[in-house]
Amino acid sequence: MPRDIITLECTEAVAEGKPVSRYTTTRNKKSLRTPGRLEKKKYNPNLRRHTLHRETK
Repeated sequence: MPRDIITLECTEAVAEGKPVSRYTTTRNKKSLRTPGRLEKKKYNPNLRRHTLHRETK
């Protein structure tokens, strides 16, 4: 199966100077729906709210 393991990192915690939260997930390599970096809203326990998490390389 052509799936990649990727890491999602919080974008808002970096701007506030707090520790970042990271999540791991998989994504389809050959998907035409997600050509760029994946972005999802996930819970950040350091900020105690849902924030935008972006794929890192």
